[in-house]
Order: sequence, then structure tokens, then C-alpha cells
Amino acid sequence: MKATFEASLRTPSDSLPEVVLVTSGDNALAQRVSRLAKRGRLRQLYRGVYSSNLRAEDQDVVARNWSQILAYLAPGAVISHRSSFDGKPHEGTVYVSRAVGRRDIVLPGLRVKALVKPELGPVLEAPNRSAADVPYNGVYLASQPRAFLENLTADKRLAPRQLARQEIEAKLDQILALRGPQALNALRDGARAAAGPLKMQAEFRQLDAIIGALLGTRHAARLSSARALARAQGRPYDAERVALFERVAAQLKNFPFADIAEPARQGRARDMFAFVESYFSNYIEGTTFTVDEANEIIFAGKIIPMRTEDSHDIKGSFEAAQRDPFYSEAPTDEASFLAWLRRANAEVMRARPEKEPGQWKSEANQAGNTLFVLPELVPATLQRAWPLLGIMDHPMQKALFSMFVVSEVHPFADGNGRAARLLMNCFLSHGEQCRIIVPTIFRDDYLLSLKAMTHQSDADAYIRAMRLCQAWSNELDYDVDVPSVNQQLIACNAVRDDSRAYRLLSPRTGQLMSVPETSRPADSQA
Repeated sequence: MKATFEASLRTPSDSLPEVVLVTSGDNALAQRVSRLAKRGRLRQLYRGVYSSNLRAEDQDVVARNWSQILAYLAPGAVISHRSSFDGKPHEGTVYVSRAVGRRDIVLPGLRVKALVKPELGPVLEAPNRSAADVPYNGVYLASQPRAFLENLTADKRLAPRQLARQEIEAKLDQILALRGPQALNALRDGARAAAGPLKMQAEFRQLDAIIGALLGTRHAARLSSARALARAQGRPYDAERVALFERVAAQLKNFPFADIAEPARQGRARDMFAFVESYFSNYIEGTTFTVDEANEIIFAGKIIPMRTEDSHDIKGSFEAAQRDPFYSEAPTDEASFLAWLRRANAEVMRARPEKEPGQWKSEANQAGNTLFVLPELVPATLQRAWPLLGIMDHPMQKALFSMFVVSEVHPFADGNGRAARLLMNCFLSHGEQCRIIVPTIFRDDYLLSLKAMTHQSDADAYIRAMRLCQAWSNELDYDVDVPSVNQQLIACNAVRDDSRAYRLLSPRTGQLMSVPETSRPADSQA
């Protein structure tokens, strides 16, 4: 290995490793590195640490190679406290614990801050294997039990290197939610084994009390975070989702939506709007029929052979969209919000008893890599979202927010998208605003805009997509029969499913569908 490295020192600098480390006591190697540094082929970052990447900023080189440099400068150190959870430097600092050695090491863009005590070296052997620290390229990563203990030390001088008590409780609550009580009990057993060699018995008592409170075997007064208290009181919620809802609500609250009056509130037009709405809402979910088939199902009561459940799905969606209570009787408080959702899902999914229509889901569900809110967290997460509707003034704000909340929570085994869009349109009709239909050609834009909010907390694409769909929905002529509606849908590409080859066109002009740009206030970003 040494011969290979020495050979690399005779090659062009582009072939050298980005970080060159000089082994202590190897004078010949040190001299070669010194000569290369004098020739401008290496730049010193710290004593014994050099960079061959002369085009990069020193702090960027250190950021990419911090763990390798740490192992060289502090061999055997334990990445500890908050750094064991972060897995990287926090605001330019990495925290370690070690039995001997320097306390502070400063490099370009990085400070290594060590807590040095004889008992704080790596825990290598313990009666419980989970208490042993994990070797990592010359250093150690604190075991999970050790990490929790270190972050509970009651010493104000250590506060900068620790996560806040609320964050620790949140992490424990997440373990409980995702892996169950047995995982918390196993963590407690590991912490009990680690506390002895680390001399952290006081910290273990704190951890034991928090875990007991979360499991309901200790008094909840020992908890400090709202999330953990809710868990102990039997009303756990998804704190990350609630924080996401707050960010999205702020963006919707600050967008100046225009009034677009509902074009079809009664008679044949009302029926036809509900027909088009339910047809596309089911198509998005994969319940696909031709417009003629949907016409026979909804208006002639026909059941399509071999597709009885699908037929009931589209008819149930139509009936919910066509008349109250789901048409315009919007929820008015937290309790009616949850009840409305359960009744709407029961109405739409009534032909699928295996999906437990109207009941909160009993198993976790996901789409792609997005895991929705866990079953036990559904009611309280929805309850936490409800007050955010109170800060909104325009029906479009309430509509888009409520639809996103239901889509993001996914509270039922099936029918979540249909329930979410029904709720959105209920808020719109309640405010006498045009309801929103999402045509097949716009399905990808709609779903991608939801993903942008989930992963980037960015509502811009969602707002653009929903404004365009509302404007398009307002332009259709509903006071006609189904064949005439179908001609309109075909003419504007609404029923196309290839969004790369076709674009949504205006029913009135035949031109590309668009909406006017609207300036957002400067403080509209959450």
C-alpha cells in the first residue's frame, strides 16, 4: 500500500488522491510530500494533511473528506453527541469523544471538538451487543444507546454538542411509531449496558423515564415536547407532516386567488359537471371507462359485466359530487372534518367491503418511496391540520390545502384521492367558486405537483396546476348532453393520456390552455 502511494507521488497531481496524509514517523514520505508542496503540486490543510486538488476551495475539500481526516488526526475517537445522529458536521463542527488527545482541532471549514475523559473512549465490549460502538475507517460511530445517553447529560456547557430534549423525545417517538414498543425496550436494554462503562447512570435514568412515559408506564409529566406528550396521552400524530402542512398553508394563505364563480349549480348543468368530475377523478385512480360506458353507468344504471365494483366506484363518486352533504356542506370544525372524510369514503367505496370503507386504515400504505402517515397517527394528524384552515380566507386556499392534507395523510385503505378531491370541491362549492376537474391529460402535472410539496415543501407547481384546471373546468359547456360533452373533451385533448404528445387546450378558443401570471407577495414563502 505504501509503495503504491509513493508511486502516486511521482505521477501528475491529477492522479493523486484528493487528500494526502503523511504517516507519523515516515520521514522519507514526509520529505517527498514537502517537495511536492514546494513545487505547488500539494497544498497543506493542516499538519500532515495536504490537498492535491488545487482548483477546489480548501473548505470544500475538507467537507468531502472530513471522516478520513478525522481518523488521521484523532484515531480511535468516537463520533458522538449530536454528530452521531447528524452523521456529518453540524454548522462546520463535528463532535467527538475520546479517552486521550487534543480537545480542539481547526481545519479550513471544520472544527473538531472533543470531549476528553478516560471513560469516553469507544465501548468495544458489552454484555448487550447493541451497546458497542461501531468501527468506521479508523474512528467509531457511537452506538444508538450511547448516542441517546450522551444527548441527555444535564450540563449546560455541553448544550451546543447536544440535540434539544424535544428532538430526543421526537426520535424516541419515531422509533416507537415505526418499530413498536419492542424497539424502545431493546434500546433501553442497550443503554443500561452502555451506562456502566461510560459512567452515565444519571443519563440512563432520564432515558428510562422518557421511554416509560412514551410506553404509558411512567407519568407523562416527564415529557417536554408536544409530540411526545400527545403520544403519552394516546393521541400521537405525525409531527413532520404537521410541520409540512404549516409550510404549505403559509404559501397558500399568501397567494391572491381570483374569484371564479361556479358555472353549474343546478339542473342538467349540475348533473353534467358531476358526471365529468367523477369520470376523471376515477380515471386518475385507474378506474377507467369510456365516456359512453360512464354515461350508461351513471345515467342508465347499467352495471358493466365483470366490473361491478368499478361501476359502483364511479357511480358513488358521481352521487357524492352531485348533491349534499358532500357537494357543498363543508366541515365546520375538527369533529365534522373527520366525520365528513369517513362518510365520503364510505359513500365512494361502498361496493368494496374488503377495503373497509369509511374506516381509518389499519395497515401502512405508500406510493413509490413516499410512506404516508402511519395508521395510529391518522386521526390526530388530521386534527392538527384542521386549525390551519382557519388562517385562510379564500375558498380556493381552503380547497387546495384540505385536498393536500388528505392526499398526504392517506387515511384510508383505498379511495383517498377521490375523497381528497371531493373535499376540495366541497369547499369551493360552499364558497360558490368553480369546482376543479383534473383531466386525464393533466394527471402527471397534478401528481408531480403534489410530490413537489411532499419533498420540497414547494406549493408553486401545485398552485399553477390547480389554477389551470379550475380555469379549464370553468370553460366547458355543461348545459348539454353527454355526447356533446364528450366532443368538447376530445377537442381539447382532455381524455388523452400521453402528456408528452398532447397538451390541454382551451374549450373556448382551441388554443393552449393557460392562466394569467399572478404576482405573489414578497413574504409569501414559508
